[in-house]
Amino acid sequence: MVEYEVPEVDYTQYTNRQLVAIPLAVLVLALAVIGGWWVVTGAPVTYGIDFTGGSEITVETTLSQEEIRATFDEPVSSVQGIEQAENRYIITFESSDIDDIRDSAEAADGMTVLGSGSTSPIFGEENRRLAVLGLAVAFGGMSLLAFVFFRTFVPSIAIVISAFSDIVIPLAVMNVLGIKLSLGIVAALLMLIGYSVDSDILLNNHVLRRSGGFYESTYRAMRTGVTMTVTSIAAMAVMAVTATLFGIDLMADIGLVLVLGLSADLMNTYMLNVTLLRWYKYEGVNR
Repeated sequence: MVEYEVPEVDYTQYTNRQLVAIPLAVLVLALAVIGGWWVVTGAPVTYGIDFTGGSEITVETTLSQEEIRATFDEPVSSVQGIEQAENRYIITFESSDIDDIRDSAEAADGMTVLGSGSTSPIFGEENRRLAVLGLAVAFGGMSLLAFVFFRTFVPSIAIVISAFSDIVIPLAVMNVLGIKLSLGIVAALLMLIGYSVDSDILLNNHVLRRSGGFYESTYRAMRTGVTMTVTSIAAMAVMAVTATLFGIDLMADIGLVLVLGLSADLMNTYMLNVTLLRWYKYEGVNR
């Protein structure tokens, strides 16, 4: 049986500036990617048909991707092959007129429609508004809870900054990898807020409210927090790999976003948050 032991980090070897440099640099880079994407495309991320409206059909055919595109009168947004499923493709359209699209597919020689669905542009816009509202309410509620729970600025803002970075970093990577924002990924981002608050409150509570020195308390929190997060990362990685092998793109994207966000949470909690807490414990409270 393999035993997993969380290594004890000697934080005394590093200054506060050294510890916060990496998480802050990654956060700034992520914001730059999202900002650049916004300037170029008009949106911080690429929206999927859940938020823009459109249609999607799954077909089985031996035609090439160029021949598939030529089959339809409606403009084709993308043609994606399904991994581990030979000759099967997911075709996406900006049009929500799924009946005409299905008719064109069924009339084409050598093409079999396996499934289809559509979202109207109005419904997509409403989805986008509700998704932004849901994320804002969840993040605002989390921030309020942190300030009510600790009632001091530095420990509370450390939780808020860490959670913000945990969400921003996966969004930036999504832009780089060409992953579109869907309702499933919004659910993953909401889960990340919960994961982030959990690990940060665990750390802050051990350092500020339990007996023992700063480094001893930090290590006790790390043993529990790191074990929980690494276990979650392993589970999400397995889900992402399995979904990729079976061609379930949405589940693969959700798993990848959670792996990225949880990995960012490890960095932000035990480098950025720890540094802010150490500054507050040894310097901030005396001011």
